[in-house]
Amino acid sequence: MNLRLLRLYPAGFRRVFGDEIAEAYREATEDAGPLTRLREAGDIVAHALRLRLRIGSAQRGGRLFAAAAPFALAATGAHAAFLLASALNRAYVTGRPDVETPLGYAMYGFSVLTLIGVVVALSGRFGAGARAAFAGAAGTAACLVAAVLPGALDMPLEHLAYLAPPLTIAALPLLCPPDLHPPRRIGTKTGLVALLLWAPLSVVLLGLLDAGGIGMVPLWRFTVAVTAALALAGRPALSGIRTSGQFALAAAPFLVLGHFAGVVGEDTALPCLVLLASTGLAVRRWRRRRTDTAGHA
Repeated sequence: MNLRLLRLYPAGFRRVFGDEIAEAYREATEDAGPLTRLREAGDIVAHALRLRLRIGSAQRGGRLFAAAAPFALAATGAHAAFLLASALNRAYVTGRPDVETPLGYAMYGFSVLTLIGVVVALSGRFGAGARAAFAGAAGTAACLVAAVLPGALDMPLEHLAYLAPPLTIAALPLLCPPDLHPPRRIGTKTGLVALLLWAPLSVVLLGLLDAGGIGMVPLWRFTVAVTAALALAGRPALSGIRTSGQFALAAAPFLVLGHFAGVVGEDTALPCLVLLASTGLAVRRWRRRRTDTAGHA
């Protein structure tokens, strides 16, 4: 094993577990091809960085990101579904798509990849799905940057910074330690295929439903997408929220991406914050009551 990889670990951890990690790497890559070696090396680098950043599975930061990861994915998927459904609705109403360039179609394709990645991750193939969702979000951001690149020098910095929050939220699940990934919810390939068919069909349905231009339609469309994503995340995700900090980190992506979707603004931000604060207090009281009940049992 390349000793430079071991040096990425904190010194104390390396002294205790260095030989064990080197042996595990040797066994995993013996007679293996370059892709396997690259994947194993990537896993070691990621593990070492998590320990350096104190977000390992045994550390508070790791547990915090693990609790928030399903909700970051749900928000990312809801945002992608909302954008696709809204674009489809505008194309349906006007008779033509918003953009008719290869770059525009590529951007929609990356949004579809994001949605598929979220479905795969929340159904139980967390690692592969989270990476696909992030790749889709990164591809969408790259398309937007390429679209404005000719005039980027004349563009205010905040417009380019507009791309950072959605990309950061999509990256957050990648910080979840592998041994704290959510449990598999869909155990069969048939069930996964059904979900992968259901997701785009649901987006098409959301896009074709038109309520006559009522101002609340975008909010309704985003709410439906969020509800579906949370239903897919299910009870295991909700049961992982045990502290106020975890709740805040889990709720923030929905507020941020709701703002980017245009449904959380100055007139709706305060009610949303009040609702989230009330929900957080309710969750905390419910947790405390359950703990007290278990202690008396």
